[in-house]
Amino acid sequence: MKATIDVRAAMPASGTWGLSWPLIVWMCTVAVLIASHPNLVLRDADTYWHLAAGRWILEHGSVPTVDAFSHSMPGAPWTAFEWLSELVMVGVHRLAGWAGLVTLAVSCFGLVLSLLMRFLLARMEPVHALLFTGLAAGMMLTHLLARPHVMAWVLLALWMSALVNAAEARRGPPWWLLGVMLLWANMHGSFLLGLVLGCGIALDAVLAHPPGKRTAAAMPWVLFAALSMGAALLTPSGWGVLAHAVYIMRMEVALAVIAEWLSPDFQRGNPLEPWLLLVLALALCGRVRLPWLRLVLLLGLVHLALKHQRNVSMLGLVAPFLMATPFARHWYAAQRPMRDAQVLDRWFLSLAAPARPVAIAVCVCVAALFAAASLHLRPPTPQSLITPRAAIDAAKAAGAQGHVLNDYIFGGFLIHEGIPVFIDGRADMYGDVFVEKFIGALRVKERRQFLELLDEYRFGWTLLTPGTPAIAVLDGLQGWRRVHADDTAVVHVRVGAQPAH
Repeated sequence: MKATIDVRAAMPASGTWGLSWPLIVWMCTVAVLIASHPNLVLRDADTYWHLAAGRWILEHGSVPTVDAFSHSMPGAPWTAFEWLSELVMVGVHRLAGWAGLVTLAVSCFGLVLSLLMRFLLARMEPVHALLFTGLAAGMMLTHLLARPHVMAWVLLALWMSALVNAAEARRGPPWWLLGVMLLWANMHGSFLLGLVLGCGIALDAVLAHPPGKRTAAAMPWVLFAALSMGAALLTPSGWGVLAHAVYIMRMEVALAVIAEWLSPDFQRGNPLEPWLLLVLALALCGRVRLPWLRLVLLLGLVHLALKHQRNVSMLGLVAPFLMATPFARHWYAAQRPMRDAQVLDRWFLSLAAPARPVAIAVCVCVAALFAAASLHLRPPTPQSLITPRAAIDAAKAAGAQGHVLNDYIFGGFLIHEGIPVFIDGRADMYGDVFVEKFIGALRVKERRQFLELLDEYRFGWTLLTPGTPAIAVLDGLQGWRRVHADDTAVVHVRVGAQPAH
């Protein structure tokens, strides 16, 4: 398959000051998000424990293999498969605080969109490339957080772009991607998706050759797939990282209650809906026809997105790489490419050419200065709903001692503050049985179950979100006293030495 629009044939970037669409996309993304939504990426509690994990790795000079943050499961096996990302996060945080983490996440997001835009410009007119990039951005915004997966998005974009380019040009695989896979496997578990996509694209590349040449064409791709798997195993966990990924996907209780693992809610509006409607419309009107192998990969991604809303972002990012060339080939089949004649159209095409190094350097400097000034005037802070600072201070002032029974959403902040937790965002470590026990107790399905939990773990205080059914039980329970309540958390402290009955 060959692209219809090729930026190498586009007009030189005269009158554009050396700018290009990918560079403009990156600049606009960074400027808009930092200026208008600096706290957008700081709304997830897991950011806190990722920072704590990175801090632990720096202090101990090794990657943890057992839990060091909870009082409920001390010493339990724990696979820290995002250790390299956590080191990056804690390093940036120590250097520039929350503003640094915001800048890191937003810059990675902008870089991903610019890489996607560059890939699309080689296959279609700028207006269509901007449309595809905008749709991808809208879907990825649903999961734009200061967490390791945002850095992994950059690696996924590099992986897909290089592999699809090689497959469509009928070249062998780019071997430098083995380094990308090595880095990816130590930064985020989504490398498994990369391996699956890589095998699919490799098969697609082989089938694109005439039957008599497929065997010779398959050799480098088979070797690349094998070496990619080998690179993915070069982690502190070795084979364990694969077993861990399978274990997570087999969890039932945790995946049914954790928000990001739930199915998308279309009643409240979801960017997946317009994407599905647009793709369906293009398919029904015959504007896009995917090769069967790419169709299988796309349907697999749609399935994952419909099953777990965290995968909507992955679908938004990967789908354009699979659809771009088939879309361009059918869309422009009955039209003469490069037909633009108006001044604005010519300017659009001139911006499709690669940016000049001087323009890139100037734009990066301007963006850095803008980000520094904006974040200084409006310092970003994590959302209060995941940061129960006042509640913890009130508990300490009231003389709270012993272990805490904390809500799931507060686990990250407690770990970051050095307080052993009952539970946190590492649901894979706690397991379905523990999570189900925790949820049943706090929902007070049976009063006896909650009281037994208080006795079993000998809690000295509780930190729960307002509206939790267990709060009403604690309010009327002898030996417990409410010492704090606000819109973020409610705190009860044990006042007697005897366990609750």
